[in-house]
Amino acid sequence: MIKTSLSVGTLALAALAAAGSALPSASAQVRAPMVQANAESAPVGYASMNGGTTGGAGGATVTVGNAADFVRYATSAGPYVIRVNGTITLSGMQDVASNKTIIGVGTSGRITGGGLDLDSVRNVVIRNLTFTGAGDDAINVQDGSTNIWIDHNDLSNAKDGLIDIKRGSDFVTVSWNRLHHQDKSMLLGHSDGNASQDTGKLRVTYVHNWLDGTTQRHPRVRFANPVHVFNNYYVNNSGYGAASTENAGVLVENNYFENVEEPTSIQEGSSDPGNIRAVGNHLVNSGTPVTRNPGAVKAVPYSYTAEAGSTVKATVTAGAGVGRI
Repeated sequence: MIKTSLSVGTLALAALAAAGSALPSASAQVRAPMVQANAESAPVGYASMNGGTTGGAGGATVTVGNAADFVRYATSAGPYVIRVNGTITLSGMQDVASNKTIIGVGTSGRITGGGLDLDSVRNVVIRNLTFTGAGDDAINVQDGSTNIWIDHNDLSNAKDGLIDIKRGSDFVTVSWNRLHHQDKSMLLGHSDGNASQDTGKLRVTYVHNWLDGTTQRHPRVRFANPVHVFNNYYVNNSGYGAASTENAGVLVENNYFENVEEPTSIQEGSSDPGNIRAVGNHLVNSGTPVTRNPGAVKAVPYSYTAEAGSTVKATVTAGAGVGRI
């Protein structure tokens, strides 16, 4: 599997305080730009919990270049590392079974026409793929799926959403993806009436993603607490950045917002408001993040390293998307 050495330098927390920036939570460390740290060999955040997320590790590695072979291995019962070499044209939403790694070869791996549906599965890794032109969602995670890692993909032009996570799914990390040419980007939580299935679940980490000119849902959260949104680069988002509704708790930490009038939102559509704690974010020609009941946002339950918000743009633009692992 992919291995990477990390080389980072520690910043003094005192320097942040002197500059007037909010200090991170107790479980976090703040470090200098992670220029060489853009290809973790394992997920950070929630997908590292609950037994971890390894995908098809330990199973056979296969290379596919057409839809028939892709479907055959993606739906097989055993673990597989599925290397996508070329364009796979799907019709509708394609099921993916548990214990799979689906990874593009170089920059050639593409999924078009349809999307991937992770329904009641566990332990799936999706990396280094270009998704475009899906007739519904590009990636849909639902019905109690757990331990999912969505990393280093390029996603655009889906009819509905790019990465939707809903219906009691849990322990998910969304990292190092570039999202562009899209209205609805990342939904977290199916509907306002789904509290019984979603409360206490939908724990997701969004880190080092490049939200490049997309409109809304970066993410749009219902019920989950805490959701961790940190070290992402938001640019030219005409709707809003991260939204918390239906009493969710979202930590929006050390992100870089550029030309974003509404970095955070606490109410969308007919949904009741949620809660947001915003700390350490870097703002360039952007509005002030809205917060609500920051004390109601639960502590993040894992250790992590947060880069200073001011350096996130350089890190993410150098590392997000395909061909970087």
